[in-house]
Amino acid sequence: MTFSENVRSAFRRGETDAVARMSEAEIERARAAGDPAGEVEARYSLARVAIRGGDLPGGEARAREALEVALRSGRRSLEERPRHVLAAVARMSGELLRARVLYRESIALNEALDQPKMVNSEYHNLAFCELGLGNLDVARQLFAEGRERVFRHGWADFVPYVCVADAALASLEGDHTRAARMIGVADAAFASLGQVPDPDDGADLARARAAATGELGPAAFAEEYARGQLLDPHAAFDAVPDGS
Repeated sequence: MTFSENVRSAFRRGETDAVARMSEAEIERARAAGDPAGEVEARYSLARVAIRGGDLPGGEARAREALEVALRSGRRSLEERPRHVLAAVARMSGELLRARVLYRESIALNEALDQPKMVNSEYHNLAFCELGLGNLDVARQLFAEGRERVFRHGWADFVPYVCVADAALASLEGDHTRAARMIGVADAAFASLGQVPDPDDGADLARARAAATGELGPAAFAEEYARGQLLDPHAAFDAVPDGS
């Protein structure tokens, strides 16, 4: 496996200490070898570690360092991951209008790079910005379109995230029973892949979990959550008549 594959797999498993060690070593190797792609990947990984640890300013700083390396290289493809992180930091900082602009720019870049999976991922993140801005109809439509693409293309590693999206949407719609069920579906889907959520989606999942527990009470939440853990993600969405 390449460094990129190894470090991203470790991050998805939640092994942040290992990611940090691997990335620091890769920065040294890449700088000595004149390998901007390796250096960008390593600095991007350190940005993600910082964000997962709650250090948004640190995450932004590492992402800007990665972007500077990418810009010096003249390779637009290397800008994609740092720009994604900068948008995520804006979203997690509550700067949703700025995040919306950055995600739209990231979508345009990924379209130019012919990376449909990344385009879908950024539309997913854009939908969360719309959700946070109170544009529920727009968010609902974007989530539905993204879910259709994920299931149609068989993007298995993104299935847990469409479940997170529905849990967050249900929470803001006030349907805490569905939110609890979809949290169960999402947690089971992540576990089946041996992964943990990305930091921004993890924060959205935590908010939905806290709201559902508060509204339903711990016992009722646990009951609905357990139901969700037994559902296949496709079946969980099929059980909702309007597909939301």
